Amino acid sequence: MRLSRYFLPVLKETPAEAQIVSHRLMLRAGLIKQSSAGIYSWLPMGYKVLRKIERIVHEEQIRAGHIPMLMPTIQPADLWKESGRYDAYGAELLRIRDRQDRDMLYGPTNEEMITDIFRAHVSSYKDLPLTLYHIQWKFRDEMRPRFGVMRGREFLMKDGYNFDLTKEDALHAYNRHLVSYLRTYERMGLQAIPMRADSGPIGGDDTHEFLVLADTGESEVFYDAQITDLKFGDREIDYDSVEQCRAVLDEFTSRYARTDETHDAAEFAKIPEQRQRVARGIEVGQIFYFGTKYSDPLDATVQDADGNKVPVHMGSHGIGVSRLMGAIIEASHDENGIIWPEGVTPFHCGIVNLKQGDAEADAACEALYKALESHGLEPLYDDRNERAGGKFATMDLIGLPWRITVGPRGLKNGVVELTSRRTGESEELSPEAAVARVAEVYEAHKPVNAAV
Repeated sequence: MRLSRYFLPVLKETPAEAQIVSHRLMLRAGLIKQSSAGIYSWLPMGYKVLRKIERIVHEEQIRAGHIPMLMPTIQPADLWKESGRYDAYGAELLRIRDRQDRDMLYGPTNEEMITDIFRAHVSSYKDLPLTLYHIQWKFRDEMRPRFGVMRGREFLMKDGYNFDLTKEDALHAYNRHLVSYLRTYERMGLQAIPMRADSGPIGGDDTHEFLVLADTGESEVFYDAQITDLKFGDREIDYDSVEQCRAVLDEFTSRYARTDETHDAAEFAKIPEQRQRVARGIEVGQIFYFGTKYSDPLDATVQDADGNKVPVHMGSHGIGVSRLMGAIIEASHDENGIIWPEGVTPFHCGIVNLKQGDAEADAACEALYKALESHGLEPLYDDRNERAGGKFATMDLIGLPWRITVGPRGLKNGVVELTSRRTGESEELSPEAAVARVAEVYEAHKPVNAAV
């Protein structure tokens, strides 16, 4: 993409309403524009990142054996009345009526709807286990929406639902989700720590939140410092293996890590003092096992091997897709702007022409642009007739991981400058070597499932 033809409305000044880093930078970098309180338009570059995050989530869900689908945003209230949540959910539930005077709602979550789908089509234990998920827009009418996409009213969320014959099977689904989430977050350049949490209005006894440590986090968290040394890495897991999934859960949850809602001061005190940590965390996902909380009232049953009708055991599993963008920025930025991890960057490499209009510089930039594209990469070429300082400031603000700078002086020596946004280190290389270096970096970040 050539920047002269792109829509990127960057701002020099920070809007007064932006209280935290991610909100400030998302507005300044032209990623979003507020439509109304807690509701945003996703501008082209923000939309590109959102789709990159969404793709990673899809890929890791499919890798774990989960089946994608799509449910509507508007749900009939009758299902929620059947489960008992319509009145219990609270003011965050946006209740509406259609022209036939039927009670409807803008879904904040989909437990009732997915259970209704299940009970209409599944009747035998032979069809289990089953995990369905979708990525869909949700709405919760927050009293005080703030912090940009971190606490908005409208948000994009992946929510998945497992149906199993027994509690043991459902807990394996729980563990399987934990494994898939660890892989998902690491692919986005994040360390998200699973912490014992409160189930809230979803219900259930077994639940972990995944939190990214950040000063602006909404939750106070207490944890053993050893947990930050854990990495999932490139290990291969058989998602059908109860033992392997359980081993990962044990590895990542055996050390103390809890939100303030479930904090146990006595247990925390048992940790050696030098490893005790108190910080803030941003919730980016949560997994639940809630047994028959929804299958009982909604009569979601199957026939077991003995011919008896039994309620299925369920769980739900959510990732805040749009919220993740804010969390990534909170975890990865400096005083000059965003620093995108390679896995979610909107463009793989920026090209800065220091002397637009110079025939040799223009030709070199065009050649770099085509060479990067030939490797399957998306470059952003700043071909504007602007001063070099302004071009560098824009590149730093929008945070592309790599920048190739082209100028007449370097070209006389046959070199361009390759700069890492994260480290700030620059290296003079031939144009061919610079392209090869960038392509090599992104080899590890190629999509794992081209069908998504």
